[in-house]
Formats: sequence, structure tokens, C-alpha cells
Amino acid sequence: MARALVTSTFMRAVLIVCGTIFVGLGILGIFLPLMPTTVFLLLAAACYARSSERFHRRLVEHPWLGAYIRQRHGMSARQKAITLTVLWLSLTATMVWSARSPWLRLVLIAIGAGVTLHVVRLPAFPRVEPIAD
Repeated sequence: MARALVTSTFMRAVLIVCGTIFVGLGILGIFLPLMPTTVFLLLAAACYARSSERFHRRLVEHPWLGAYIRQRHGMSARQKAITLTVLWLSLTATMVWSARSPWLRLVLIAIGAGVTLHVVRLPAFPRVEPIAD
């Protein structure tokens, strides 16, 4: 599929830098609860689609990150398990080492319960395989 690439060298560089920043934020979102992953990866894909076919293809075909972009709704069972494991490990670490007050721990538990409920209620689908050329 042909995309309209930006012709200005400066704008291409800006879009590649922004896309790379969005990829970094998307990767952080995998590990940090309440930080979105898919939104940042979609923004990165949009930036790359307008600036670099190579970067766009590498992102969309990436074994881990590409699945966030290609999926329509829901998560695979493996993604759900990883998401909930990282969520509760990070919340537990925060409660042990940072949150000393009981009310803050309760807030973190409530946030974790809400995110867990949301993830569990998402439709599950088989794992998306990378696109083969």
C-alpha cells in the first residue's frame, strides 16, 4: 500500500523523531500501569507511515509491538496474563517501598482492581502472528 510520504527532509526528520519518542512511550506503557501503550504505538505508526516506509514496516511487523497495532479489539490471553502480572508486581512494589500510608495503598489496590476488571472483560482472541512476506 503506497503512503503519501512527506517530501521535506526537515519534516521527515521531525516525524521520525516523534515516532521514535512515541515508540519509547509505548514501551514504557507496557510496564507502567495506567500509561497507554496502544495509543502511543498508533501515533508512532502514523508518524512513520508519513516519513519512512522502513521504520513503519519494522514497527508493524515487530513480534511484540506490531500486535498492538494490528489487533482490532481485545487482547490475547498471553497479553492479558503479562499485563496483569506486570500490573500487580509494579503495584505491590510501589506499596512495599513507596506507599507507607494505608489510604494510599487502598487507592493503589482500587486502581489495580479496576484495571484488572477492565483487562479481564476485554475480548480474548488467539495470538496475532507476525506478517509474513
